[in-house]
Amino acid sequence: MDGAAPVSILVVDVGTSGVRAAVVRPDATVEHVHHRQVLPASPAPGLVEFDATVMAEAALEVARRSLAEGGPVEAVGIANQRASTVVWDRATGRPVAPGQGWQDLRTVGACLVLREQGLRFAPNMSATKLLDILDQVDPDRKADLCFGTVDSWIAWVLSEGALHVTDPSNAGTTGLMEPDGRGWDVSVLEALRVSPASMPALVDSTGAFGPATALDGAPPIAGLIGDQQASLVGQGCTRAGLAKATFGTGGMLDVCTGAERPAFSHRGQAGTFPIAAWRREGRISWGMEAIMLSAGSAVEWLRDDLGIIATAEESDAVAASVADTGDVWFVPALLGMGTPVWDFGARGTLLGLTRGSNRAHVVRAVLEGVAHRGADLLEAAEADSGLSIPALRVDGGMSANATFIRALADATARPVEVSPVLEATTLGAAFMAGLAAGTWADEDELAATWAPRKVVEPGAGAGSSRERWLEARSRSLASIPELSGIDF
Repeated sequence: MDGAAPVSILVVDVGTSGVRAAVVRPDATVEHVHHRQVLPASPAPGLVEFDATVMAEAALEVARRSLAEGGPVEAVGIANQRASTVVWDRATGRPVAPGQGWQDLRTVGACLVLREQGLRFAPNMSATKLLDILDQVDPDRKADLCFGTVDSWIAWVLSEGALHVTDPSNAGTTGLMEPDGRGWDVSVLEALRVSPASMPALVDSTGAFGPATALDGAPPIAGLIGDQQASLVGQGCTRAGLAKATFGTGGMLDVCTGAERPAFSHRGQAGTFPIAAWRREGRISWGMEAIMLSAGSAVEWLRDDLGIIATAEESDAVAASVADTGDVWFVPALLGMGTPVWDFGARGTLLGLTRGSNRAHVVRAVLEGVAHRGADLLEAAEADSGLSIPALRVDGGMSANATFIRALADATARPVEVSPVLEATTLGAAFMAGLAAGTWADEDELAATWAPRKVVEPGAGAGSSRERWLEARSRSLASIPELSGIDF
């Protein structure tokens, strides 16, 4: 009606290190952002835990602050770190054990044992995390417990226990969903002795699920989507062949492939994984995901461990102070190699050092090495999907680094389009909720919202260093043969 306030969306975005809330307007501007740090704990090597109660308190705090400043809103969207696992008592709503983060590796042994039984899980999936928690707190499987990924937990908290739901973008990372996304895999639940009653209802990524009664005005929760898929949608990649890469601590490249599920069940020949990107009106839009285990963490290594830069931001200017790497090559395999090789025994490699190599050469080599890994991901996504990716959209902390973005354009030999917001997950969750609220009509309208902050074209010599870097990558493989033999 005339004079009505524009329809706005409140987003709660739960990341690995904190919780952010913001109000998103119909023109896709992000306002009234509030953040609270919620860091995971690592009580022993390989363990990554979090306090789900503290996470819930943080979500309520920042959501209420953003809503008070920027409301009223028409709907609420939730974006979240995927696969992190929470188990809580249905009657009390209290977690029964620390949440297990997606990086937690305590179930590596269980994954290998289950594989011998014909069940294939990776330790970053929720399935064996859930199994571990249940074996600790409910070995006889008699308690009335709820399982959820972080989206389920936050929806439960915001609805004050009325909603126990998840969507396929999150369910697909649990290892518990049917390959076609139609529901939970009952045979897997039986094998792990998980009661179907403990599982959240599988709903669309967009729709009016129920009121967020814990918030003023009780706006409906209308969007649920995992962080990488939210970034994909938030950068307008809602048509087949459009792709984005998020460069944070690690790196993820996601490409939209359309209405048909990728043909491979687990992992493609080029090392990508099929993903449910989002579901609307019962129909899944599919994609593929390529994974880099070390991206921004390589810059953090320069800062925190080598001490050759004072801040991550400084890496841009230091690297730009030299014209090239001086024939120094770096492979960012600090935690092993992901797509396309998947070698957990690979290790970071720094080659070509001479007496003339200085810190600027090393810093530039690190940025260019991460860029080449970005090219690895893009090439793998094209190989497994059969699609041509004409340009790459990017967000994440490293997208603010001009030297890195130039190196990425040159390594991929494609234009790189930089997101107008550093973290596009917030926009993606808003778009999902906004589709249900009528703020945006359909995926085509979402695609039309894309307006990059800048576009960096590849230089004249783009791709010329690719072969040399790939030679360096080959030398990083199987540094620890015992770990190279492990596959999930």
